[in-house]
Amino acid sequence: MDDQNSDKPFVKLSGQDGNAFMVIGLCMKAAKKAGWNKTMQDNVRNEMMSGDYNNLLQVALKYFEVR
Repeated sequence: MDDQNSDKPFVKLSGQDGNAFMVIGLCMKAAKKAGWNKTMQDNVRNEMMSGDYNNLLQVALKYFEVR
């Protein structure tokens, strides 16, 4: 998916607390609002948590339109 894909839920991270739990929470809130089912949410959350903080951010960029 490219960065402008409207299928990606929008997440505003700038100006937010940047800790990992906050990033995951904001992404999961956006996913739920976008109608993702629980399996999709769990899979992305697990992928986010499968590595370090840089991995978390890369996964967020992969599945969400982050600003």
